[in-house]
Amino acid sequence: MFEVANQPPPLEPYNLFASDKVLREAVLREKAEWAESGLNALGVTLGKPETVALGFAANNNPPILKTLDRYGHRLDEVEFHPAWHELLAIAMRAGLHSSPWAHPQIGAHVARAAGTYMLNQIESGVYCPVAMTYGSVPILKHAPDIAKEWLPKIYSRDYDKRFMPVQEKTAALIGMGMTENQGGSDLRSNVTRAERTSEGDFRLHGHKWFMSAPMCDAFLVLAQSDNGLSCFLMPRWTPDGERNAVEIIRLKNKLGNKSNASSEVEFKGAYALLIGEEGRGIPTIIEMGNYTRLDCAIGSSSLMRQAVAQAVHHAQHRVAFQKKLIDQPLMTNVLADLALESEAATVLTFRLARAYDEDDEVAQVFRRVITPAAKFWICKRTPNVTLEAMEVLGGSGYIEESIMPRLYREAPVNSIWEGSGNVMCLDVLRAFGRTHNAGEVLRAELSGTDARLRAFAEQFEKRMSAADRNDESQARVLVRDLVLALQAALLIKHSPPQVSDAFCASRLGGGGGGAFGTLPRGADIRAIAARAAAQH
Repeated sequence: MFEVANQPPPLEPYNLFASDKVLREAVLREKAEWAESGLNALGVTLGKPETVALGFAANNNPPILKTLDRYGHRLDEVEFHPAWHELLAIAMRAGLHSSPWAHPQIGAHVARAAGTYMLNQIESGVYCPVAMTYGSVPILKHAPDIAKEWLPKIYSRDYDKRFMPVQEKTAALIGMGMTENQGGSDLRSNVTRAERTSEGDFRLHGHKWFMSAPMCDAFLVLAQSDNGLSCFLMPRWTPDGERNAVEIIRLKNKLGNKSNASSEVEFKGAYALLIGEEGRGIPTIIEMGNYTRLDCAIGSSSLMRQAVAQAVHHAQHRVAFQKKLIDQPLMTNVLADLALESEAATVLTFRLARAYDEDDEVAQVFRRVITPAAKFWICKRTPNVTLEAMEVLGGSGYIEESIMPRLYREAPVNSIWEGSGNVMCLDVLRAFGRTHNAGEVLRAELSGTDARLRAFAEQFEKRMSAADRNDESQARVLVRDLVLALQAALLIKHSPPQVSDAFCASRLGGGGGGAFGTLPRGADIRAIAARAAAQH
């Protein structure tokens, strides 16, 4: 039998919180220090070998659709692997689906962001129902009677996987169904119809091209009523205890996100309740979109973090050409460059999460402008990071026993969900046009003495006030530069000088989108790579 040699040990067990310097600093800085103990405990749980194994098992055993029973009666149920249920139970026990609403306090959204940031590194599929439930709460509050019934179930930290009316359950999860095949992001083209009954509720007739996590207890959906496109809550069971008329046609066979069921459905007179003002469905639902877009930034930042942690760990143990990989200068440059991208994404994500904890004018403007901007750029950079990190591991990173293929397949989805890159960039331009003090707020965020940042920010501001702002073809360039400037400012304020110096030198000079491993001579690449290591 040949000897297995020069192979790194698995990155487990490890504490996803305690081992992550950037995450710990962000939690303390953004006013969630009170959550440190709970996050540390969650980090231990998620980093146990048995929890890591749950992520692999859930991903390797996708959900199965059960449309009919043996006699031909409609079931429309989805069967998940036990690992999925165990991971979702961990998430709900930690309150990741609703804790900022159930227990509002300074730093609550930051603390919850930290928990989901760690959860997503173990398995992304369970994040979907967690994110949708989190985003649903402010929408449900537009209908006080409905909120009174549903919010106590949503706030519960039990995980009740039983398929039965919500009144009989200990907890509830909420999904959403917006997309129709003819419109995609163009929600105003939706054709699903809502017919009002004599009792005052509605019956939905139509089709949804994507409805994720179809075993949630209810869904927020858009449909055309007599007064225009409106928002509805559609439970999976009717008030009289019957299965609602929601037929699952199929589960989508996706590139990644395999453990999560994404379905195509038909509504055949499905019972639903109006949320908000009739005819104002898009303004109602857009508030949920803000929170789920924040979750896209959290999710992508966390995928970067896991990819970089795995790459650095591998390089710390693997020897090539008589040196550990991490001591090979060109590899050190690659790892440091990846670490910069990851840290920049994380500091921006958690600064944005803090804006959701605050309600002053600055926070409102910051949320409105930076949420779509951060989602665009962070989500766009994640496939590049996961690809390069996989290459660090070589052939060992390309096989399915490694987590790297899963991270790589997962990486594109957050750019697509909750609005594509073009939708996000156009939304940023719209926000600038409609928010009178957006320039002033961002100018304050970008202030500082660093000459490189100052020059970059001044050039960006000139373009935003000139013709470029009205030229939609340049929207991606403008939003990219906005995010790079903001990331640079945050790193200058909060990260070690070697990190901010290398970021400014490499990203503010036009190199923010090229190949990794191109940091300029003089960058302290060893210190940057060492900072990104996950100590366990």
